[in-house]
Amino acid sequence: MEQKGILLESGTNELEIVEFEVANNKFGINVIKVKEIIQPIPVTFIPHAHPHVEGIVQLRGEVLPVVDMLKVLGIPNAQFNVQQKYIVAEFNKQKVVFHVDNVTQIHRISWDQIEKPSDMYQGGSSQVIGVIKQNNTMILLLDFEKIMVDINPDSGISMDSVKKLGKRERSEKKIVCAEDSPLLRKLIHDTMSEAGYVNLEFFENGRDALDYLEGILKSGKQIEDYVQLVITDIEMPKMDGHHLTKKIKANPGLEKLPVIIFSSLITDDLRHKGEEVGAEDQISKPEIAELILKVDELIL
Repeated sequence: MEQKGILLESGTNELEIVEFEVANNKFGINVIKVKEIIQPIPVTFIPHAHPHVEGIVQLRGEVLPVVDMLKVLGIPNAQFNVQQKYIVAEFNKQKVVFHVDNVTQIHRISWDQIEKPSDMYQGGSSQVIGVIKQNNTMILLLDFEKIMVDINPDSGISMDSVKKLGKRERSEKKIVCAEDSPLLRKLIHDTMSEAGYVNLEFFENGRDALDYLEGILKSGKQIEDYVQLVITDIEMPKMDGHHLTKKIKANPGLEKLPVIIFSSLITDDLRHKGEEVGAEDQISKPEIAELILKVDELIL
């Protein structure tokens, strides 16, 4: 897919999503994750593979896994229709193919139009990170990072790399973290705590994190006395990480606060977006040890 429009803009708090269908249900994936959309090609079966993996395909010399979205989403007794497509995606430093029924259109929306799923219906292991109301229908924005970690736990954040850093004491440092995924909030909490950073304040989106930081200023306090650093994801309902960073750097009371963007969307093609909004650094998930070393560098 050509990188233009939203892909070249920074801090607008907007995104484009590719709408696709699985068994007549509508879902979305951030267009930044999508490399291309192709017709299905022959799949090579892999013995004893994860139940959600159909097999592998060869695409331009690369061998990529094919993920069956019917099985991922737990839709029983369904088969792909004749319009089926492959979505070739890249994130978390990996490429993968998602097998879907159809790809319909692209929507450009604001992150504040995306509603957080209710705890009542999403359950503890939901793959849905946002609900988009569009023309009397609803599009579910899926947590593709969780989908891949469920298939291959080794692709997620690893505690082993953090333990190699040894015992450290960092409790006097306060870090604000904006991350919408419950799974990743827990993983970041556990790994940062293992690294000695136990004074952590988590928020589910950039808007809540910004309100917290601005609230400190409104109370007449100096931000550096209460928060030493911000870690933010990019994809979040209400306010994304790029817009959060832009807001922090535009506020005279917050502008010196270091911001690290920690996201699966950090690639050479997209790194300019974080640079343009003033982030001190950008680190790709799941490189948690690299994140911790950068935190050390910025605030110790």
